[in-house]
Amino acid sequence: MESNRREFIRQTAFTSAGIGLVSIIPSHVWASDPAPSDQINVALVGCRNMGFGDLSQSLSFKEVNCVALCDVDETVLNEKAAEVRTKFNQTPKLYKDFRKMLEQKDIDAVFIGTPDHWHCLITVACLEAGKDVYVEKPMANSIEECNIMVRASQKHKQIVQVGQQQRSGFIFKKAMELIKTGKIGTLRKVNMWANFEYGVGSLIVPDSAVPEGLDYEMWLGPAPERPFNKNRLHGSWRHFWDYGGGLASDWGVHLVDMGLWAKDITTAPEKVLTYAANTFPEKRARETFDTMTICYPKSDFVINYDLTAGLQRGPWDMTYGIAFIGDHATIVTDRSKLTVYPEYDNKTKKLKAEEYKFTEGKESHNEHVRNFLDCIKSRQTPVCPPEIGRAAAMHVHIANIAGRVNEPVLIWDDAKNRFTNSEAANKLITPQYRKPWTLPKY
Repeated sequence: MESNRREFIRQTAFTSAGIGLVSIIPSHVWASDPAPSDQINVALVGCRNMGFGDLSQSLSFKEVNCVALCDVDETVLNEKAAEVRTKFNQTPKLYKDFRKMLEQKDIDAVFIGTPDHWHCLITVACLEAGKDVYVEKPMANSIEECNIMVRASQKHKQIVQVGQQQRSGFIFKKAMELIKTGKIGTLRKVNMWANFEYGVGSLIVPDSAVPEGLDYEMWLGPAPERPFNKNRLHGSWRHFWDYGGGLASDWGVHLVDMGLWAKDITTAPEKVLTYAANTFPEKRARETFDTMTICYPKSDFVINYDLTAGLQRGPWDMTYGIAFIGDHATIVTDRSKLTVYPEYDNKTKKLKAEEYKFTEGKESHNEHVRNFLDCIKSRQTPVCPPEIGRAAAMHVHIANIAGRVNEPVLIWDDAKNRFTNSEAANKLITPQYRKPWTLPKY
């Protein structure tokens, strides 16, 4: 995409907004035979799993070209490059260092699918290089990194979409419509749960030699130096505090985000009540918690998050889900279905709300990526900007910190960016980056 064209669109959007015109460009305008000047050149850092999934979604649209792939594991990098050639007939340049990749001038936007401890550094570097960013959730691995990413995005004014894709899916948009139009009465409580077998961690294995082709030093990056162990690598890295937050953050940001959206909350929690423990009977390769109950009291309702790793069934016979409890009805939902369960009025002998059921839901990654691409062109704010990503991440990070420092109740002062009742918790707000990496200053 030519820089003068992007600037024209940005200025047009601002001018249109100033005279009261709607400047959002509908998706269908871009749906067929895009001109060369309408192409979006994308790159991916972190090529496994969600990162490659996000890239693949973007390449399902005609105007997107993959011009670069970056991964510290040569095996993964070469496998995914071959897949891009085979499935999409594109031949991106390959990199093992994202800093070298960002020197490639034709990149418009970057997808970031790395482990969480890399999100902040790479996002900030992309913003400083003038690139738009789609970063996977949780937005960052610490409170202060979330703050930095918000401030950096505000300074550089690039498009940033956080990968909380449920904000783009029909199921949860329908749930929000029902809640905000009063169809279930006053929202009193949101209960959410996540029971997944993988949350207990992997079987313990001894440390070993670094696999050929893996730049383990670069994989660690700003995280502390550790001996190589395959359980700290692909996928299972999320069970170690250096890189992730376990099941609490992996699913927590998605679920908690929906509870916050129900009341349009975009701020950190003021108080968090947490029970956190490891109760799975078998010892596993894991530092994070396999059992948690978290309560987020709000001014006029409450959010509860319950997780029990190692199990596959939960309330309403669902592995994971959310129950939005109103005084007229309860909405029970996951990504595939939504059901409204009305309360019965004994006085009128009628239901207090209309029954509703939808069972054909699907994952909404494609819609979320489409929103990101549309916003690259329109320069409008995406559905999940950093401020929303920070709010969800803060809720799960504070709960994890509570468990780590054994403080059942934590009080957070967002203006001062500190806990008012725990100095031990305050020590976990900002990560200590390993040299030569330094925490970005924003």
